[in-house]
Amino acid sequence: GALIYENEEHHKRMNKDSLMHAPEFVIKPRSHTVWEKQCVRLHCTVSGWPDPRVVWYKNNVTIDPMAHPGKYKLESSYNVHSLEINRCDFDDTAQYRVSAMNSKGELSSFASIVVKRFKGEVEEALPMPRHGLISEYGITFDTHIVDGFGVSFGREGETMSLGATVIISPNLARYQPEVQWYRDDVLLQPSKWCHMHWSGDKATLTLTHLNKEDEGLYTLRITTKSKYETYSAYVFVRDADAEVEGAPGAPLDVKCQDANKDYVIVTWKQPAVDGGSSILGYFVDRCEVGTTHWSQCNDTPIKFARFPVTGLVEGRSYTFRVRAVNKSGMSRPSRVSEAVAAMDPADRARMRGTSAPWTGQIIVTEEEPAEGVVPGKPKELEVTEATKNYVVLSWKPPGERGHEGIMYYVEKCVSGTDSWQRVNTEIPVKSPRFALFDLAEGKAYSFRVRCCNSAGVGEPSEATEATTVGDKLDIPSAPGRVVPTRNTDTSVVVSWEASRDAKELVGYYIEASIVGSNKFEPCNNKPVKGTRFICHGLVTGESYVFRVKALNAAGLSECSQESEAIEVKAAIGKVRSCRLPLIWVSAIQLSGCYKPAHLAFLCHPPPPPPPHHVAWARDVSASTTHLFSAVPASPTPPYGISVLECVRDSMVLAWKQPTFIGGADITGYFVDYREVINGVPGTWHEANVKSVSDRAYRVSDLKENRKYQFQVRAANMAGVGIPSLPSGTFVCEEWTIAVPGPPHDLQVTEVRANTLVLLYKPPVYQGRDPVNGFYIDIKEADAEEEAWRGVNEKAILTNYMKIKILKEGETYVFRVRAQNKAGVGKASEPTEPVLAETKPGTTEIVVDVDDDGVISMNFACSNLTPDSKFVWSKNYEEITDDTRITVATSGGKSKATFNMLAEDDIGIYSCAVTHTDGAGSSYTLSAEELKKLLELSHDHKFPIIPLKTELAVELQEKGRIRFWLQAEKISANGKIEYVFNDNSLSQGEKYKMNFNKDTGVIEMIMESLLPEDEGTFTFQLQDGKATNQSSLVLIGDVFKGLQKESAFMRKEWHRKQGPHFVEYLSYEVTPECCVILKCKVRMPRHRVRGNSWIMDVSISSHTSPDDLLLTANSSTALKIQSTDEGIRLYSFVSYYNEALQVTWHHKDSAIAFTDRIKSGVVGEQLWLQITEPTEKDKGKYAIEFHDGKDGLKRTVELSGQGEATAKFQMAPYFLYNRARVAGGLPDVVTIQELKALNLTCNISGEPLPEVVWLKNEREIVSDGHYVMKLEAGKYASFTITTVNTADSGKYSILVKNKYGTESADFTVSVFSPDSKK
Repeated sequence: GALIYENEEHHKRMNKDSLMHAPEFVIKPRSHTVWEKQCVRLHCTVSGWPDPRVVWYKNNVTIDPMAHPGKYKLESSYNVHSLEINRCDFDDTAQYRVSAMNSKGELSSFASIVVKRFKGEVEEALPMPRHGLISEYGITFDTHIVDGFGVSFGREGETMSLGATVIISPNLARYQPEVQWYRDDVLLQPSKWCHMHWSGDKATLTLTHLNKEDEGLYTLRITTKSKYETYSAYVFVRDADAEVEGAPGAPLDVKCQDANKDYVIVTWKQPAVDGGSSILGYFVDRCEVGTTHWSQCNDTPIKFARFPVTGLVEGRSYTFRVRAVNKSGMSRPSRVSEAVAAMDPADRARMRGTSAPWTGQIIVTEEEPAEGVVPGKPKELEVTEATKNYVVLSWKPPGERGHEGIMYYVEKCVSGTDSWQRVNTEIPVKSPRFALFDLAEGKAYSFRVRCCNSAGVGEPSEATEATTVGDKLDIPSAPGRVVPTRNTDTSVVVSWEASRDAKELVGYYIEASIVGSNKFEPCNNKPVKGTRFICHGLVTGESYVFRVKALNAAGLSECSQESEAIEVKAAIGKVRSCRLPLIWVSAIQLSGCYKPAHLAFLCHPPPPPPPHHVAWARDVSASTTHLFSAVPASPTPPYGISVLECVRDSMVLAWKQPTFIGGADITGYFVDYREVINGVPGTWHEANVKSVSDRAYRVSDLKENRKYQFQVRAANMAGVGIPSLPSGTFVCEEWTIAVPGPPHDLQVTEVRANTLVLLYKPPVYQGRDPVNGFYIDIKEADAEEEAWRGVNEKAILTNYMKIKILKEGETYVFRVRAQNKAGVGKASEPTEPVLAETKPGTTEIVVDVDDDGVISMNFACSNLTPDSKFVWSKNYEEITDDTRITVATSGGKSKATFNMLAEDDIGIYSCAVTHTDGAGSSYTLSAEELKKLLELSHDHKFPIIPLKTELAVELQEKGRIRFWLQAEKISANGKIEYVFNDNSLSQGEKYKMNFNKDTGVIEMIMESLLPEDEGTFTFQLQDGKATNQSSLVLIGDVFKGLQKESAFMRKEWHRKQGPHFVEYLSYEVTPECCVILKCKVRMPRHRVRGNSWIMDVSISSHTSPDDLLLTANSSTALKIQSTDEGIRLYSFVSYYNEALQVTWHHKDSAIAFTDRIKSGVVGEQLWLQITEPTEKDKGKYAIEFHDGKDGLKRTVELSGQGEATAKFQMAPYFLYNRARVAGGLPDVVTIQELKALNLTCNISGEPLPEVVWLKNEREIVSDGHYVMKLEAGKYASFTITTVNTADSGKYSILVKNKYGTESADFTVSVFSPDSKK
């Protein structure tokens, strides 16, 4: 976009009569605020023909570098002009002007520099004033650094030397330049770790014992009288081989902070290499200066990279080191810290500047104490640090003190109690700092401190607020998208998005892996603080993926998502023309070799506050990297500038995003303005020095009733684009209208064939009253203005609307109007034309519930670009809080998972993909949808195998007992566990198990029931995560009845294995008065061929009375048996004679037999069957045998005490659980036509019976005329809403469960009023 614009401007000038034109500032110098003793650089880009002459001024006084050697440095190259001010002081605070002049005119631009003093301690790393420079004027030294050092790799414990040859001309024998070495912009001083040497033409830096602290960007700076030259390259230090295989790398950067009389805080940085398993923690060791004995400070590993060491001896000095430990073992120790003295900070301050030699020990003396005074209360007690391992307290000594040094007692109290407990009961502490260990994690404590001396213990301080023990510093979130870019044949530039909301961030570790190896190696062993790094030492031609981890004192974050794969080879391309906007970057840490004139921020260490932007270019040669081909283009100009609000001295502008953003996200906008006087535009002025991220900005310090024009530039990582065309002319006058101003920043998303979503921002100018709604207007893109029509008749309150009235293939534009109580305001600027179509590859959000019941929204996009990001929003506001939703993106898919779905999550969720052609979708989570999802989640989390039947028992042939149930749905992988009284059963002689996977029938068969089998039988089913179980209780009379019936059936089966009667002996009297005795006998197949035969015997004589009496006397006692139908009373006789008279009695009265009470004879058994016994059936029963003369009775009692009563009460459980109609229905109902009929009856049964209503033996279906209900499982109601004559007939209710069926009938007769009369 910038090249096209420049070419157009060039041809315009070529068409003029002359190529000559006045100077123009393409880029103006920007104002800066810097710290004292830092350097600053102003630069600008000027065009014009002939080439303008550029002069710099300070407070309108020309700047002469020769008059101030080493102070100012002027450079001009390819129309880029710069002024560098070295070691700023207060006198450099001024207004600076750059003037460009040629034969066509002169133009100036202004910038201010403000120099501030840093209030903390003076930074020791700042460059010191130079000494020994030649004082004669008129000599200009030309310095060149040749044979420089390249990117270097070393290993811990090794020695490394960096050197470069320096050529200075003219060559003066006694002249020595100032030689300085920097690491990561921090000046190095000679020490045991680094030695520096200057041989007259070569500068050398020797690192005697490499540690990871030595990794970084090394810069050699050669300063002469007239100029300086720098040269830089990166040094990488890898971990030494671990002493134990799998052990982690050594920690690094061990430092001591907050040292006091007997206390110091030790900090360090975690290593990049964990050895393949997570680091469990760290051990801190200390060593007293002058000794070689190391002692461990903590008994258990500490995970936090900060630890308070107590128990130091006042006046002695210590060094510290740290070791990491994982499950494989201990790492090598870190490099030892600088020595620190255990002493009062005030004494330390008084000792600063002393020239006495350091002996490693400080002798502390105290004056002879006077008579003591009890000290007062300590002041300003606070908790300065709290982790799950320790809490650190700090305070200030009391204002009034005794005449001798005081010490302190610390007390703690569990929150919610008044019990104070002294922590250091034996020895008081000397420092106003104290670390408490062994506190219960999760508990809340308050603390207070008392002073003490020989005179006594003082009053306690004010207690602290309750502090909960736990880590207050969270581990950083994973860094964002990682983008690799080609650099050289052995290096790749890796950039990434910073971790969101990271606190106390230490830096980042970058890891690389050859594609397919699944093995990641660290690219840096010392954390880098920027979001861009050059990874060296890669294999040419291999493809790599990269990932990044963030770290702070709490630990390392999760790894970022892996980058796209990139092949390692040199980038190809040409350097951008200097006429184009320069690349703007923050002061980031880059590796490689740099020419001194092209990297100003390496000249001095960066200032403590956030660094300002500096312009840089890079030399393209064989030994350096090629960055420019990988840098995206700057954006095209914004457009559509409009006014959102106007007051007396300011105006709020809005504009539209550039149509081409240059392949990288827009980082901000710059606004310029100029006054228009009598139609003649004036000079452009900058409205904002710092870029703004929104597409709206308030331009201040305007003059009332003056006319202005505006232009806007967009910026991305490639630079600042060319400005937009000037806006229309706007008058700066205060708006007083009552209605709102126009909404702004309209955006169209989720475009489909018939729908789209329109987003907008409310007006800046509210009018007389607050905005209370919005109206959306629509028209076809090519229609006249009169074609605008409203989408919504009623104002909406949201800043978005889904429009559903589109026609596929039509192109539309939209606008928005806001309203308040006064009325509807001015319409917004219309959107760009939008074609209503569903683009190929369009996808929608898919809601998924996984097997664990986790609910997520999923969106996939196949049209991603390298810079695309998935942005999730709720109600079209980006989700930045991860407490309710967690977003994970991998490749072209993004998943938003609900952490705990609840009513607070109801809303519209959308996902948009940046850097695509509008890819996005939305999903509405309503209250009904929420309920559905929660039910589905519960079913997935706790699935149940459905059962067709519960566990039941039945008797089979031979008296076998079969326990069985049927599952409605179970896979072939289902597992069954058979349990009896909480004990698991297994297949064997006693238990035979079977699982039919086709029918879902599960059964267990037992040959017989023994007394120890009384209890609860349970079948437990499991199919994956789904479970279920069913139990059957067999105890008491139920168990005994089943056991007895099983034994009887088994006995009968054994009887039938030999010859046995199929039909017992009976007789028949022929017309000839002959008696025929008949029976049917069956023989086993293996004994007799044929199944049965009949034996006929004729008896002509009469039976004697003695025989009848013998039959009666052979009868057994009357017994009771439970059957499926009810209760059976029976007695056996040796043989039965029909001549014997048998009479049954109940309560001494002969029984009248009915369908419910019957009697009969089966073989030798005489029985009385009572079906469905009731309380009335209790009492004394008797069977009487009579031969005509004498009789014999057998009796049994079904009331009172004894076994008979138990037999009666042991009615089978399935008899009582069978379906029944308890009553409530009449026999006949007579009802008038057009009336409503409602009948209700009670039903019972377990399980709950099925209920069917019949009319004339046909099932009735519930509709508006017939209404059938079942309430509370026991009240069945039948309603005819409006009776007519067709409703006359016979009706029935049929109830049914697995234990039985029962029905009740009634008749409905309908009459009309006329017929009644």
